[in-house]
Amino acid sequence: MKREDLLHPEVSGNKFRKLKYNLKNAISEGHESVLTFGGAFSNHIAATAAAGKAFGINTIGVIRGEELGLDLQKTLRENPTLNFAASCGMTFEFVSRAAYREKTSEEFLKRLQEKFGKFYTVPEGGTNNLAVKGCEEILSAEDKEFDEISCAVGTGGTISGLINASEESQKVLGFPALKGDFLNAEVAQFSEKNNWELITNYHFGGYAKVDRELILFINDFKRRYGIQLDPVYTGKMMFGLFDLIGKGYFSKNTRILAIHTGGLQGIAGMNNRLKNKDLPQIEF
Repeated sequence: MKREDLLHPEVSGNKFRKLKYNLKNAISEGHESVLTFGGAFSNHIAATAAAGKAFGINTIGVIRGEELGLDLQKTLRENPTLNFAASCGMTFEFVSRAAYREKTSEEFLKRLQEKFGKFYTVPEGGTNNLAVKGCEEILSAEDKEFDEISCAVGTGGTISGLINASEESQKVLGFPALKGDFLNAEVAQFSEKNNWELITNYHFGGYAKVDRELILFINDFKRRYGIQLDPVYTGKMMFGLFDLIGKGYFSKNTRILAIHTGGLQGIAGMNNRLKNKDLPQIEF
């Protein structure tokens, strides 16, 4: 396992890679603010806020769910992700789910510019060409010895970078956290190679959805190996890998490199949800 989660205490894993060149570009272009998008427990929102604080650049988070802004102090008490982002100085704009679906439209962005002034835009999840460039740096020379490279998939930026940096003899496996096959087209935008495959059987019902079996796997994995997994991304990827190994998907002696993409900040918020659903807590 490649421990990208250890890159930085607050801007961990693939978010560090995705934001690296975006923030450098924002600063070189003279921007004083970065605006981005995400849900209430978004790893990307938390990482952008922390990176903005570290780089000395203002951050604005457009958050899905206008109800969260009705009583901000209550939201911050109950939501560790947004509370952390606020502590890093992030300004929030809470919007309805309908409005959020229009977040890439010129009209929507124009309204934000009228309110906040000039800003540098980073897309939801951080995926763009600069993010893929950063994710290409995940693999190093010693990683050429592996036959398979595995990662969780959200918006497709991380796996695209891995594919671009991989050897032709290697295969890159992606484990999407979302339902649907639309991610194939997203990845194809950023990479021309065909040495990759998305394994779509381990999303556990969709983004941010978990069940008892996954939670127990994550807790057992930590006890066995001393490595914390998150329930949205890397936990599902490792569950999938172990399941495929058990089913004989890989040939004997296949060397697999699993990328730990971080996302551990979301565990506290997930545990709050699990408590309400009478499910076990993730040991953290």
